[in-house]
Amino acid sequence: MDNSLTLLGLLSVEPSYGYDLKHTYDRFFGVRKPLAFGQVYASLARMTRDGQILSLADEAGGGPDRKKYEVTEVGRTRVSQWMFTPDIPSETLQSNLFAKTIIALLVDDNADRLLDVQRTEHLARMRELTREKQGADLMRVLLCDHALFHIEADLRWIDLTGARLAQLRNEIKLP
Repeated sequence: MDNSLTLLGLLSVEPSYGYDLKHTYDRFFGVRKPLAFGQVYASLARMTRDGQILSLADEAGGGPDRKKYEVTEVGRTRVSQWMFTPDIPSETLQSNLFAKTIIALLVDDNADRLLDVQRTEHLARMRELTREKQGADLMRVLLCDHALFHIEADLRWIDLTGARLAQLRNEIKLP
């Protein structure tokens, strides 16, 4: 996920302070991995430099002056371009699990065991996500469903690859 563009999208809703923006981000996207304040302020500095947002008048408070930011037309255009540019699924066709499987075969290790270990981890994660959905709000349910569907696809790949390991072993033999 592109954190800077997501922050810019949140600023497109209404002007905000960096502190409040970070908490809004965390509410929607950072439940398991909150965004660091440093990352928020670094992104705000880049977006200001690039003309995507403006810093409104500083406000004095109990601590350092607070800056409120608002999105510019350049920023709104950038958010719109980002939203409507489709993500390309697995553009590079690179997968850590695929790489581990090939290496296991190349070093003549137990690729079946590797796939079994990964399957067990995937199934455990599916159980966690299924429990997390119980009683959750719609936003959380949809996020969990997205993860579950990806895990299901991985499990299908693990099963298919497991059934083809002997053939794969023969195809990848080094000269």
